[in-house]
Amino acid sequence: MEISAAMVKDLRDRTGAGMMDCKRALVDTQGDIEKAIEILRERGLAKAAKKAGRLASEGIVDAYIHGGGRIGVLVEVNIETDFAAKNEDFRAFVKDIAMQIAAMNPLYVRREDVPAEVIEREKEILKAQAINEGKPEHIAEKMVSGRIEKYYNDVCLMEQPFIKDGDKTVEEVLKEKIALIGENISVRRFARFEMGEGLEKKNENFAEEVAKQMK
Repeated sequence: MEISAAMVKDLRDRTGAGMMDCKRALVDTQGDIEKAIEILRERGLAKAAKKAGRLASEGIVDAYIHGGGRIGVLVEVNIETDFAAKNEDFRAFVKDIAMQIAAMNPLYVRREDVPAEVIEREKEILKAQAINEGKPEHIAEKMVSGRIEKYYNDVCLMEQPFIKDGDKTVEEVLKEKIALIGENISVRRFARFEMGEGLEKKNENFAEEVAKQMK
């Protein structure tokens, strides 16, 4: 059975679970939305969505240094209680997030953090690219919406494929951790430094190196 976008949206509205989680549940239940809701509850994903609105003011700031000092990351991840901040699963997740940032170089935590002027400038660039490819202007404008989604996927940490499991986004892994630990978790902010950034240097695949270390 074909799973439509409307079915996914309906399930997401009813459970608050992530879009990809909803789609998988619908695929697993051949489009039966009631059974899909049960599956999401069993997996703890609907429960995790409800926890996402709760205040997370504890947590840790963690650091990751890669390649003998070539890349450094500081990341703050919040959780509801100081007790949970000491949880091994939580701390392992924070370390994974720091390594994700080192490897994939996101610019923002989530799409809401991207300044409006940055999006407008990116849309202008994408439209110009489409026109340069020979597309009529009205077609180029339609192409921009799809390409801007790809931009969000590239620059927003929550929307990037998780480096340890490319079938999941970072946001989906975050929700799994919320369900596992039982408290809301939020990646608040990060800073990434790369030695010689902005200077001319040879190209090296840091993402591949970090991915190897995580396996």
